[in-house]
Amino acid sequence: MAKPIRMAYVTPMTDHRLTQLEETAAHLTQVVDDLSDIVARQEREIAVLKRRLQVLLEREAERQYEAGGSMPLADQKPPHW
Repeated sequence: MAKPIRMAYVTPMTDHRLTQLEETAAHLTQVVDDLSDIVARQEREIAVLKRRLQVLLEREAERQYEAGGSMPLADQKPPHW
C-alpha cells in the first residue's frame, strides 16, 4: 500500500492582501511610466544640447582660423604631450 502524499498547507490569499498587491503593482507601473517619460525627455534635451555644442565648436574654430590660427585650438595637443 502506498503512502499518502502530504500536501503543504497554503493559506488562501485574502482579499485584503490581493488588493494590496494590486495597488503595489499599479503604483510600480506608474513609477516606471513616469521614469520612462523622464528618460525620453532627457534624451531629447541631450540631443539638442549636442547640436548646440557642435555649432558653438564650429563657430569657435572658424573664429580662431580667421584670427590667423592654422589649426583650431581645441584640435591642438597641449605643449606637454
